[in-house]
Amino acid sequence: MDKKNNGSKTVFYVSLALVAIIAVWSVAFNDSFTAVSNAVFAFLTNDFAWLYLICMLVFLAFDLYVAFGKYGKIRLGGDDSRPEYKNLTWFGLLFGCGMGVGLVFYGVAEPLTHYLHPVGIEAATPKAADFAFRSFFMHWGILSWANYAVIGLALAYFMFRKDKKGLISNILTPVIGEERAGGWFGKVVDILAVFATVAGVVTSLGLGTLQIEAGFHKLFGLPTGLIVEIAIIIVVSVIYIGSAVSGLEKGITFISDTNIYVAIGLLAACFVLGPKVEILDSFINGLGQYIGNFIQDSLSVSSYGDNSWLGSWKLFYWAWFIAWAPFVGVFVARISKGRTIREFILGVVLVPSLASCVWGSVFGSLGINLAEKGILAIETLEQAVASPETGLFVVLREYPIGFILCIVAIVSLCAFFVTSANSGVYVLSMLTSDGDKNPPNNKKILWGIIQSIMAVGLLMAGGLKPLQTISLAAAFPFIFIMFLACAAFIKALKKE
Repeated sequence: MDKKNNGSKTVFYVSLALVAIIAVWSVAFNDSFTAVSNAVFAFLTNDFAWLYLICMLVFLAFDLYVAFGKYGKIRLGGDDSRPEYKNLTWFGLLFGCGMGVGLVFYGVAEPLTHYLHPVGIEAATPKAADFAFRSFFMHWGILSWANYAVIGLALAYFMFRKDKKGLISNILTPVIGEERAGGWFGKVVDILAVFATVAGVVTSLGLGTLQIEAGFHKLFGLPTGLIVEIAIIIVVSVIYIGSAVSGLEKGITFISDTNIYVAIGLLAACFVLGPKVEILDSFINGLGQYIGNFIQDSLSVSSYGDNSWLGSWKLFYWAWFIAWAPFVGVFVARISKGRTIREFILGVVLVPSLASCVWGSVFGSLGINLAEKGILAIETLEQAVASPETGLFVVLREYPIGFILCIVAIVSLCAFFVTSANSGVYVLSMLTSDGDKNPPNNKKILWGIIQSIMAVGLLMAGGLKPLQTISLAAAFPFIFIMFLACAAFIKALKKE
């Protein structure tokens, strides 16, 4: 028992030290931090582009194999266990944790960017619009969620069926053995998971803060700047730390349930008030192109040509999603007790992927329609693309009851923001409390404060992007950890 407690303390203190070092470096020496993070990321995406592309397909193949093979009916828990959360709550929790802030932030801006700056196609044309939705579906579709499911499924199985601690290192036990999983190798894995989670959540906090600030500025003319950003972070921090402390069943679930209805309402309103036929056509055509070109687009990399677009978009996203895999995987595992493997894969991979594509079709069409109809000048849309946090509000204001839609969008963004942050607090507390499924409140408060302070510091230094970049580099080893997790999980299933 003492050995386990010592291991838990090691992960906690080393993680705190690592986070502190990165925070000080990124704020006090921002130029060198930016240069190093960009250089490391460029090296990884240039020399290992092929690996990023292959690994995402491997994760999808793994998910499909375990879901639709002979293991699909095995429950994540005892044979008589049943889900703890109703389906809508479950979807809301995993969607808010896995994609919420990102989709609200990029839902308008990314399709517009691809429309105005396509690759090998004339810009601002119907073909460019097709390219925009095909690209968006690829980036936010099934591969990203398949990546999350690897850690989530394996951890849920070991936590609830094998009664193991909620640590990523424990997933690897069938392959590396109990001694290594509990030794220095396992601690390194758990420390990397903590760092990737902190970096991912802090980046999400920063993006959410910038978009909330932009919304208040566009709607009410409120000033922008560091004081406003700090005020937003403080208010949201009180909410997300409070909801995390109140527990998974109370605070986090309540906010998630509320948000799922707000998000569905916003989506429905934008569809009704937007270009309905164009939205439906974009969704069907985009889905057809996505499915029809899936293998080609998944493995597309030029041997001798220019891969700058690939690095800026697909490889950046793949690295980002892998960096988020420990965080999202641990949280999704925690809320998935009692579900079958097949149900887990369908719920975590297929349903959110479809929802992401629907979201992109609606909000992407809102922006592109304004360009196609000449309602907004290309120069105005270029400005929205250059500052993606403003894109959502620039576009929504051009539609009926646009002001109200913007207000609802800010509410939904805040709720996604809080869901993502309190999920992060929960996961960090769990990983640094020896995998305790109900970690102590003092850990939740501490990690919540650390996240907020780091977000403020990085906004002061203008260093959100470098932090995100270095988190992607730090998450590179997780490709191999996830390969090991796939092998360990299948090995464990074969013993059933």
